[in-house]
Amino acid sequence: MTGDTTWTSTFDTTPGAGDRPPRAPVVAVIGAGASGTLAAVQLLRRCTDGGRRLHLLLIDRTGEFGPGVAYRTRDPHHLLNAPARAMSALADDPDHFVRWAAAQGRDVTPGTFLPRDDYGRYLTGTLLAEEDRAAGLVTVEHLTDAVDEVRPDSTGVHLTFADGAPLRADAVILALGVGTDDPLAALMPAAPDRYLANPWSDGALHRIEDGQRVLVLGTGLTMVDVALSLSRHHPRLTVHALSRHGLVPHAHRPAAARATPPTAPPRARSVGDLLRHARRHRTDNPGHWREYVDDLRPHVAELWQQLDLDARRRFLAHVNPLWNVHRHRIAPEAGRDLDRLIRSERLRVDAGHVRGVRGDGPAGYLVDAVIDGCPRTVRADWIVNAAGFSRRLVDQRNPLLQQMLADDVVRPDATRLGIDTTGDGRVVGAHAASRALFALGALRRGTLFESSAVPEIRGQAAAITAAVLAMLAAPRARDPLPLVGGVRR
Repeated sequence: MTGDTTWTSTFDTTPGAGDRPPRAPVVAVIGAGASGTLAAVQLLRRCTDGGRRLHLLLIDRTGEFGPGVAYRTRDPHHLLNAPARAMSALADDPDHFVRWAAAQGRDVTPGTFLPRDDYGRYLTGTLLAEEDRAAGLVTVEHLTDAVDEVRPDSTGVHLTFADGAPLRADAVILALGVGTDDPLAALMPAAPDRYLANPWSDGALHRIEDGQRVLVLGTGLTMVDVALSLSRHHPRLTVHALSRHGLVPHAHRPAAARATPPTAPPRARSVGDLLRHARRHRTDNPGHWREYVDDLRPHVAELWQQLDLDARRRFLAHVNPLWNVHRHRIAPEAGRDLDRLIRSERLRVDAGHVRGVRGDGPAGYLVDAVIDGCPRTVRADWIVNAAGFSRRLVDQRNPLLQQMLADDVVRPDATRLGIDTTGDGRVVGAHAASRALFALGALRRGTLFESSAVPEIRGQAAAITAAVLAMLAAPRARDPLPLVGGVRR
């Protein structure tokens, strides 16, 4: 087990130690990207404000604590998809991010769309600031390692690391993110030298040269960033983007006085109920669909849970693509740049799907696709994955997730998009809800549907923090603690 801080015990079991204060409870957060960082910040704040002792372990295989994949880009033109007022890490302090950005010298208002790199640095800085504020009450360890096994029992949760080292925690929060499985990998020929499975890996896009043919698979948020980055650096390059529906994200509209009253959520027992409600609003309030989508957002989990399994499946198959392009909007500046690329024909967007990929000489590909219903072969020097990672988390080859599924520690939600959880984030296994194992973020999208953006995740983090601290405060019989490295944890 490796880490960038010293692995130490938070209590003493030597003779006479019984007169000393009891050990601090141990809480482990597995995955220290954006979701795990938001959970850690909430724990630190609650412990500081309540005078609670805690030993907090932040565990991430990458060794980067804070930004996660989404906010690791260094391109200043990659903007957040929400204004600064929506991005505070603290639900009770909505201007926290705005103030931080201003202190960094940014010309910022609540409606500014800042670079994503700024937000990654903000998350890291906020975590470190809360660690400093909690010093004396909370000890924090950052562990660069992979957890291979999670096994809850009556004493807490047992973790096993990749090197075989064990650890027992009183509570564990799973923040595994969207995963890394590539749904396009099976299409690629052997040795796909010019296939970028992750366009945000270090220097990936820098390998593409001006004038080359680039096929981007996916037409959502990632495609927008890829197309804007490539076109900015390569004036003779044209991007061809392909997805099943050929839909691109809409842009946010500059903030203005509200034109319509807030929309009350419908009672939705079917997909038809949802669509009829949306059509009525469109008829009564033409041109104000953005307000409608924003009004529904706080109620999405409730609406999703009103639908039975068949209705959820119909929504995912037929309505979800439309929801995504209206709900997950891009910054106005990015929207204007995207329109210019499309009008100048430097970005071509088509509806279709790929049936196979063949090598085309020493470099490049021949892509057999169906575009607008017609078979076509597309030549490409590079193929870029902008379709994201495998949508169904439970089908991913993540060893930890597969171990927990195989051992009935977790169970898939009904849609198999993620895992089953209770309202306060407790993981539901094969037989019952766990007492000490929690999950947030992408793992919960099957039960909550919207579970990837900061406002939803910080709300989950607050609920989980309250549940974790209440559980730790509740009296219970403790079994003898197992030994870790010769020291009881």
